[in-house]
Amino acid sequence: MSRPSAQEPGQGREGPMACKLDYRWNLRQVMASRGMFQTTDLAGPLAERGIRLSSSQVYRLATERPERLSLMALMALLDILDCEIADLIEPVAAASSRRKAAAGGGGGAGVGDLRPARARISRAGE
Repeated sequence: MSRPSAQEPGQGREGPMACKLDYRWNLRQVMASRGMFQTTDLAGPLAERGIRLSSSQVYRLATERPERLSLMALMALLDILDCEIADLIEPVAAASSRRKAAAGGGGGAGVGDLRPARARISRAGE
């Protein structure tokens, strides 16, 4: 009985090694594009659809990347924001060895031009 030949590097039993996937949570950006700049804007519409979350839970949902999310809550968000799942969840390749800078998974994306610019006050003549 012959032994199986050695596999090529990067090959597993299932074929080529699959790259590790991650995702970017874009709820804040989608909210901003719909004119919703406060996380409290979501609490009422979510409650109308049977999703009861505390104000701190709604805040974390909008500002942090959720590790777990009920499908009912996801469907409610899609309905409230009139968007598709691809608008909220963007698949990305996982960072290989560096730690993630932000828990929100948005990197430096933020809401960009949708956020009002901070005013700078200076003395006359400066």
